[in-house]
Amino acid sequence: MSAPTRRRRWLTTCAITATTALLAMPASAASSRDNSPFGARELARLAAERTHSAGNVTPKVTAEDDDDGNEADEIAEGADQYAEARTSPGIVAPGAYGAAWTSLTNLPSTGGSWRNVTDLPYDSDDARYRDIDSNSSGGSGDVTGRMAAMAADDDGYVYAGSAGGGVWRSRSGGGHWQPISDRLPSQSTGALALDTAGRLWLGTGEATTNADAYLGSGVYVLSDPHHGTFSARTRVGGDELESTTIHELRFGGGKVWAATSEGVWSHSAKKLTGAWKLEFAPNPDYLPGGSLASDPSAAYKNIANDIAIDPKNPGKVVLAVGWRSGDDYNGFYTKGTDGAWTRITSGLGDLPADADDVGNVTFARSADGSRYYAIDQSPEQLNTNPDSGLEGIYVSKSGSPTGPWTKIADYQGLAADGSALTTSGYMPGVQAWYNQFLTVDPANADHVYAGLEEVYETKDGGSTWSTVGPYWNFSFPCWSIDPGKQTGDCNQTTHSDQHGVAVGRYHGKSFVYVGNDGGVYRRPVSGSQDASGHATDWTSLNDGTIDTLQYYSVGVGKDLAHGGVSVTGGLQDNGQSILRSNDTVMGSDFGGDGGDTLTDPANGCDIAEEYVYLAIQVTQNCAVNDGSWITDSTKATSYNVAPADNATGEARFIAPLAADAKNPATWIAGGRHVWVQTHGYAIRSGSEWTSVYDLGAGRTATAVAASGGKVYAAWCGPCNNQGFARGISVGNADGTGWHDITLPVDGTVPNRYLSGFAVDPKNADHVFLTVNGFSRHWTEGPGAGVGHVFESTDGGTTWKDISNNLPDVPADSAVVTPNGGLAVATDLGVVYRAPGRTRWERVGSLPAVAVLQLKLSPDGSTLYAATHGRGIYTIKVRDCD
Repeated sequence: MSAPTRRRRWLTTCAITATTALLAMPASAASSRDNSPFGARELARLAAERTHSAGNVTPKVTAEDDDDGNEADEIAEGADQYAEARTSPGIVAPGAYGAAWTSLTNLPSTGGSWRNVTDLPYDSDDARYRDIDSNSSGGSGDVTGRMAAMAADDDGYVYAGSAGGGVWRSRSGGGHWQPISDRLPSQSTGALALDTAGRLWLGTGEATTNADAYLGSGVYVLSDPHHGTFSARTRVGGDELESTTIHELRFGGGKVWAATSEGVWSHSAKKLTGAWKLEFAPNPDYLPGGSLASDPSAAYKNIANDIAIDPKNPGKVVLAVGWRSGDDYNGFYTKGTDGAWTRITSGLGDLPADADDVGNVTFARSADGSRYYAIDQSPEQLNTNPDSGLEGIYVSKSGSPTGPWTKIADYQGLAADGSALTTSGYMPGVQAWYNQFLTVDPANADHVYAGLEEVYETKDGGSTWSTVGPYWNFSFPCWSIDPGKQTGDCNQTTHSDQHGVAVGRYHGKSFVYVGNDGGVYRRPVSGSQDASGHATDWTSLNDGTIDTLQYYSVGVGKDLAHGGVSVTGGLQDNGQSILRSNDTVMGSDFGGDGGDTLTDPANGCDIAEEYVYLAIQVTQNCAVNDGSWITDSTKATSYNVAPADNATGEARFIAPLAADAKNPATWIAGGRHVWVQTHGYAIRSGSEWTSVYDLGAGRTATAVAASGGKVYAAWCGPCNNQGFARGISVGNADGTGWHDITLPVDGTVPNRYLSGFAVDPKNADHVFLTVNGFSRHWTEGPGAGVGHVFESTDGGTTWKDISNNLPDVPADSAVVTPNGGLAVATDLGVVYRAPGRTRWERVGSLPAVAVLQLKLSPDGSTLYAATHGRGIYTIKVRDCD
């Protein structure tokens, strides 16, 4: 693409982590649309609209961007791949993460403590970084990681539940946050709810039904949420809801109801001991212990989305049950006179009863009981309509969940009401299976907020709608890239992709709080709008005291301008952050999703950042730019240097990228091929890459490493649990000596996802291998084997399992420390084996959060950990000994 085309915010992938188990959604369960890995490039049209409004600059579309797909396809594919790494070659039995957390906490600990280096504001509109591949000036402002659920009261207390970083509390109407769930074995939030007694209920396990959504450890209640913190002792009931996701918690008739990935359950809201009661599961044979529990489709055979309770008759309950991509059991259910749950087949009015039209559903009831509202995502629309998966938004004016229901919004109408999503192929509700919230103003039954990719508001019960929180401002006439302004003459908007909502009061004023892929935002309930219906009064509450950033990677290099180091990292849906040594606010120099990262240890402004699928960008000035590239393409300071596997779709969503440990100008990238380029950060074109080895059709690299010209590449193919296979190839950066390693069939190296290499800096033939997934005790699949860390002293020809006392937990990466020790990142924290030792220790004490990558500082004295839910942490290497 030519310089004057902004294109980074195409993909808003939902790569979600937490801790207690992984919900494995088979790839076959995803949308049946064209699964081109470049579907999100359709959003380049939005960028074209934006640049047109900036001065009639005509975009030049490259092969990378010219695509007929849809962003939702990329989201499903990226999510599937994240799950494959943890579930293949089979499915993971419930309780795997819980057992691993117990083992990890029982390990002896090293000295020292972790320090969070990203606990400061992260300004996605930082005016320093308005280069071609940044989304700065889009209007999201300060951001953090995804918020899955929100709750708020009338005393100024706000609660935010994150995807992988736990629950946070504000006592001041938002901001000045404190974590309140760090003692729990799961940091994944599914639902938050305040009951009439003021207690805060937490349902763990984020329920976006993604392939990479982690399960939780049950439901917890906090009787004094103003002051207390969650602990394992506050869990409600027994272990019935372990290893589930929880979409919603609802109250009625003295009970708390939970819509989970294993059906609908209820429990007394007064007596918190005793078992949960399974109210309804449409396919009980697929539940744990059932005859079909090991079936690959079991994870999505009993998905419940929400519960609606009649305010006039708490005994009348409607269940919304269904898998977002469609299944015969999808529909609405209620109890018949015989006490059995039966599907509602008629009488709902406009609200569909057919299984093909009922997918992910969210209910909301007005405080006075006069209205019920619902959002319905349609499997049929998801599978056939490239524009949207939204069936509609509905109201029951009787106040009864049985209706009759009237449709009050569809995607075409929302698109026409000030939306930024007006382009064919990406319109409101295209991700309605992932983005969804709904709430009613407690003071006005006709005042409703609906969240999809954007935030919508109606004040007249749905007769008219306004897009009060547009996706971004790039397509609007008020936008400009002026570095003196946040977003031109537009008002700030929210980050895109909405998940949680609450209404609360602070200092006597009512506010609506929304949680999305960029964190938490608020505006007054009686807020103002401009002539286009966009809110003029959004405030970001991501003040830096709340760090739930979801990093895939971290890079560290010397800050030549200010001393110290510059720290960068690739993030889920929040681009690439950059923190220079004198910064009090982080900036974003690349937008979209940030994958793997290379940073020159000698110069932290030399950066290569992977978007997804090996779409690599490079800069040699930290991508500092005032936006002048928009009228003069020669002033762009970052460059697209993707190798050819990007254009052919033969690379993984987050593909491996590495620099030779002995020569930082030699880079290795892995797709179907092993790619090498030797120009370092001076590379300016994808044509400068050379394929040194073809891993083979259907295979794709999962990890690469190089030292002194010797290259290691791990691959999988097929990569899902049907026929999963993996291997290792070894050769030289100059293209010589390449061969496949014959891995023994005895399981010495398990038939699981090979996630990373760590090469001994003193000997390139001495290499360590990390293995993801769970051992065969938990994984029902051929060759799952045991162990997570392996060692070779002969260049990968033979391997030895050195896992020893390492907990059975997915291992994600490793690094050899300068003293010869080995640090390993896992889905639950970091472990360390001292030189000359065989036993593992836990490094410091992090919450139960996935650590996806480890890097050393340029001088080797500090270890950096990229967590997928709690930002970037550091610890001194000497403290690990």
